Amino acid sequence: MSHTPFWLGGVAASMAASCTHPLDFAKVRMQTTETAPGVKKPSILTVLRASIQESGIRSVYTGLTASWMRQMSYSLVRLGAYEGIKEHLSRDGPPSTFSLIAAASFAGGLGGIVGNPADIVLVRMTSDSMRPPEKRYGYSNGVTGLFSLAKEEGIRGLCRGLGTNTTRAVLMNASQVGSYDFFKATLLRHSGPVFNYQLKDNLLLHVTASLLAGTFATTVCSPADVMRTRIMSSTSNASLLHVLTTSIREEGPRVLFKGWTPAFMRLGPNTVLLFVFFEQLKKGWTSMNS
Repeated sequence: MSHTPFWLGGVAASMAASCTHPLDFAKVRMQTTETAPGVKKPSILTVLRASIQESGIRSVYTGLTASWMRQMSYSLVRLGAYEGIKEHLSRDGPPSTFSLIAAASFAGGLGGIVGNPADIVLVRMTSDSMRPPEKRYGYSNGVTGLFSLAKEEGIRGLCRGLGTNTTRAVLMNASQVGSYDFFKATLLRHSGPVFNYQLKDNLLLHVTASLLAGTFATTVCSPADVMRTRIMSSTSNASLLHVLTTSIREEGPRVLFKGWTPAFMRLGPNTVLLFVFFEQLKKGWTSMNS
């Protein structure tokens, strides 16, 4: 049996991100837009339409290079490390659900640490035009943005929001990657008795399991995702506790799930595409090396 290359997950994630980047763009903007209590929040379509009307269709792909850089650091590590640990655990038989969740959490934490700088650049690029001209970062692409961040803010800047981002990455990998394997195994085992139709390890199974995983992951990760976005887009050095308490005081507890719909509209398709691409890439790699 051919082992899955460490980098394959990063490639699959980059392919998925290329398709869903406009939704990620809208999600970040919705999370960083502060609205007064009682004021209707803009929808994802409103955000996208306003950006296109103001700056053209290319505006919704702002930060795509940073997104690729993020996927080839954060997702490459979180998926590559998880697959490696899972293969090791599978030597003595199918690993338990707890073992898979623990492996996904550990791999997610590693990915969050490695991908933190690219995540900062991505958040800043996608929300930059919402700032006053004198406060904009003006990153032309992900690479120059990373160098500017390191040069102007040093190690402290590169580690901005690291704790929140790592927490979010742990939650994301456990709830997305870990739950995908759980839903996939459960559907394979119980689809026949429950639905009188036995699912096979094919595209239908991958889409169904990934859609369930995307819904679960969106809900679990929403609070950490909102706080991560606000901290990374900020120019101040406010602590997580300060940002959290201020946001809840001014906008209410629902702020923790602000942008859930665009987050799901982005993460749902992204999760489906990620695992469909990943499963196909793994099958292709196995066929080439068998």
